[in-house]
Amino acid sequence: MKPNQAARSRKHVQSAIFATLATLYSASATFGQDMSAPPPVTVAKPVVRVVTEQDDFIGRFQAVEEVLVRARVGGYLDKVQFTDGALVKSGDPLFVIDQRPFETALEEATSALEVAKSTLTYAEAQFHRAETLSTNGSQSISILDDRRREWISAQANVRGAKASVDRAQLDLGYTQITAPLSGRIDRHMISPGNLVQADQTELTTIVSLDPIDFYFDVDERRLLSYAALARETGKSLQEGGGGLDVTVTIADGTSKPFSGKLNFSENKVDSQSGTMRVRARFPNPDLVLQPGLFGRIEVGASKAYTAVLVPDEALSADQNQRVVYIVGADGSVTAKAVRTGPKLYGYRVIREGLKGDETIIVNGLMRARPGQKVTPKMTELPQEAVVLGAIQ
Repeated sequence: MKPNQAARSRKHVQSAIFATLATLYSASATFGQDMSAPPPVTVAKPVVRVVTEQDDFIGRFQAVEEVLVRARVGGYLDKVQFTDGALVKSGDPLFVIDQRPFETALEEATSALEVAKSTLTYAEAQFHRAETLSTNGSQSISILDDRRREWISAQANVRGAKASVDRAQLDLGYTQITAPLSGRIDRHMISPGNLVQADQTELTTIVSLDPIDFYFDVDERRLLSYAALARETGKSLQEGGGGLDVTVTIADGTSKPFSGKLNFSENKVDSQSGTMRVRARFPNPDLVLQPGLFGRIEVGASKAYTAVLVPDEALSADQNQRVVYIVGADGSVTAKAVRTGPKLYGYRVIREGLKGDETIIVNGLMRARPGQKVTPKMTELPQEAVVLGAIQ
């Protein structure tokens, strides 16, 4: 390579190195400026609203009324008159047992009644005849007593024959089995042609659906808490549930909570489980709630009061306490220790530590430290953040 060409090549390499160094210096300066800028965070005012604390319990729905249908008379099943799983009303026909033997028995009882009535007419006439003759002295008193006895016996026979007719009619009526209550019927458990034993053979079941009951167990600790609340409000679980308003949600996560009232509680605490069983009743006009479903019920655990609420995302842990980060007017961050309560309306209740007018960080806690400054972006928290119907 010639000397002039080598010099030009070295000069070209030096220029490229200087350009690269200038680019790196510029990027480093820009990065340093970005790192020194206050990090952005999302801030908001806590939600302040009147609340009533709720206790959650898991329980199960149960029909208010349930009946196992059996026949009152025995015989061979003749007909099934319903569709499996259908809704039935009280008095709807369900089954028919072969009626012919019972119709024959009714005819026999009716005939026996006619004979008894005829005998009674004859015995009555004989008694009156003997009574007339006895008055004239033509008949002895002993014969009159016999005729009286025969007449009284005939009257008793008529009453017995009437009772036999009534029983035969009742048995014939029992061959037509009807729904004892309104509700949803199960499948038929026996098919036509099978022998039905009176008061033994299970034919089907019916459960009522509207209204419907919900049973759950309350532990001793919360039971005592409710007792203290009852002394203030005058409503107690021990007094038939006290008529307290409650809501229940089911596991599909889409239905709105169903509203009902407590209407029953057991009269003692179970010594083995340490719980008391309580019942709430809910209207069910759309038949959405079914016996056997699980649900989560919310029971009021306090009087109404004004509470400060924050999202769980705004809470941080500092050793053994919970803190929130408060942003001042100049963007400086300070940590505030708080005492938390239950979760209501999708937020966490702050029992102590906040007044409700502070500006707190709700998003970007990892970029904030006490004593440093941040770039706040204000947002407004909705009054309710929970998804209706969702079981959390």
